Amino acid sequence: MQLKQLCDFCDDYLKVGEFTDYCPNGLQVEANPEVENIVCGVTASQALIDAAIEQKADTLIVHHGYFWKGEAQPVTGYKGRRIASLIKNNINLLAFHLPLDAHPEVGNNVQLADILNWNITHRFGEQGLILEGKLPSPQSLVELSQHIENELDTRTMAIAAGEHSIERIAWCSGAAQGFIEAAAERSVDAFVSGEISEPSFHLARELGVHYIAAGHHATERYGVQALAKVIARRFGINQQFIDIPNPV
Repeated sequence: MQLKQLCDFCDDYLKVGEFTDYCPNGLQVEANPEVENIVCGVTASQALIDAAIEQKADTLIVHHGYFWKGEAQPVTGYKGRRIASLIKNNINLLAFHLPLDAHPEVGNNVQLADILNWNITHRFGEQGLILEGKLPSPQSLVELSQHIENELDTRTMAIAAGEHSIERIAWCSGAAQGFIEAAAERSVDAFVSGEISEPSFHLARELGVHYIAAGHHATERYGVQALAKVIARRFGINQQFIDIPNPV
């Protein structure tokens, strides 16, 4: 398929134009007009680029790409080396951030619900990023944390905010710890995100909402895989997910 065809499909399918984001979504590095072999991953690190080169990929699709707001603009240092590797090896880079978190079919948050067997009941918060749902049956904080660790192959950090069991839950992948206040306004029993910061401990206890940080990388492995599978089915091209382990 042609690169433009892929870009147009992704932009439309993910409704990229509807989001205000911290980085450009879509094509970030153009290096090959043809797309036959896609590698997808979470972050466009040098390790992932090297793995894509080894697999003779012509296109790399990620959740975390480049050109974030506030970062230095010169294409030098590690950023220059990464982009040079892509161009030298004729590999395109497509990145989708918030559109891939929020998508109702392949989004990171919907994918988490599917993997963890959480029933989605509402979508709320900034740009509809936060999901709310119910567990199949009430669980303790320890039980829920263990379930997440088992299913996502991660280690959690759990902050107890009382003795109450958990049935109503809200979640948002990645660095969404700041959404705990929005979750508390929904009177949920617990909020799950990827990261945790120093204020999260106090906010969880004062708001009465259990908090579980399951890892930024661990909670954002699944959207890009689901997107790549949709592309492969629709256009009949090869795709594979390469996981570069990251404990954060």
